[in-house]
Amino acid sequence: MKHAAGTLLFIARFAVLGLAMAFVVGLFWPGSGERLRERFGLGTPPAQPASQSHVGNGPVSYADAVAAAAPSVVNIYANKIVTEQAVRMYDNPVLQQLFGGQPTTFQHREQTLGSGVIVSAQGQGYVLTNNHVIAHAADIQVLLYDGRIAKASLVGADEESDLAVLKIDASNLPVIHMADQQQLRPGDVVLAIGNPLGLNQTVTMGIVSAIGRQLNSSSAEDFIQTDAAINLGNSGGALVNAEGELVGINTLLIGKAAGAEGIGFAIPVTTAKKVLDQIIATGHVVRGWLGADYAFVPVAANSGLPAAARGAQVTAIYPGSPAALAGIQPRDILLRIGTDDILDPADLRRREAALKPGSKVEVSGLRNGSPFHVEVTLTQRPLMNTSAALDD
Repeated sequence: MKHAAGTLLFIARFAVLGLAMAFVVGLFWPGSGERLRERFGLGTPPAQPASQSHVGNGPVSYADAVAAAAPSVVNIYANKIVTEQAVRMYDNPVLQQLFGGQPTTFQHREQTLGSGVIVSAQGQGYVLTNNHVIAHAADIQVLLYDGRIAKASLVGADEESDLAVLKIDASNLPVIHMADQQQLRPGDVVLAIGNPLGLNQTVTMGIVSAIGRQLNSSSAEDFIQTDAAINLGNSGGALVNAEGELVGINTLLIGKAAGAEGIGFAIPVTTAKKVLDQIIATGHVVRGWLGADYAFVPVAANSGLPAAARGAQVTAIYPGSPAALAGIQPRDILLRIGTDDILDPADLRRREAALKPGSKVEVSGLRNGSPFHVEVTLTQRPLMNTSAALDD
């Protein structure tokens, strides 16, 4: 026992002596330990990076994206002749007292500020903007990025998507690059470039708050929601991603008057491209129409509805419409149009709008729990009026 205790004491003394010598060496020759490890081939273990709370850091600046997109964004000045009612007063006080004022009208010029995006330069310059910016304009002027001013003519407009196509006669036009809309996700950084309140080439930043927003229950169009600041004059301007690619056309802001803040909307670039191509080709946009209104299907666990195709429930039928002629009824649940499953009401509106008027398509669904199939001949979608009479 004494022999074991003596051995442990001997080892402890040498351990303490070794630590003391290592301290002295490290104090007077700080790099000696590193040199000894290198001499005997014992490399210094790599330093572990500090743990990060998120994956991937955003860029410090988006100046490159702005430099790529801003030259394609133009200012639009739409001049309108507005007629207003007025009362003409008599110069004679007695006549004025006896007969009062005389009704009359007067005209004055009103200018609307907006923005636009150069999207094509195939021998001619085409500019996309909002329909509400240039509606009823007698004269449209476009201010380019380099300071040139061009007179614009209206090629065509589409009220439903609030898009219009202008043509300008100018050379060396910078065309914006369009992004792949399928890659846009909520949370992506976006930049709004435009002419708010006449402050041309203003850039604001935000994120994509949501995609596929429906602003009108009877419309086939959906929108991108963003918190990037969109103000008066931004309408028709570019919404671009962090690479400077066009993802949308700014169109609408829900302001503080509605008790909202940071809620703006843009038309997706895929919608803008389809409208652009149709207007350039024909001067207008044609959409297919079934002639019914839809709502979401309340799916119960034991309803028997397929999980992959939730469908759309018919809420109303327009008299004399293709749906009425085919025998579709309110409260029918539509599950398929052609060979495509119907996911929800918005999906059905997009699919019917994409079909050509005059084309025939089979519509399948459930009526009172029983399957049914009808063939519908689509017509051209009329300009929708919310006050139109419906069959309930």
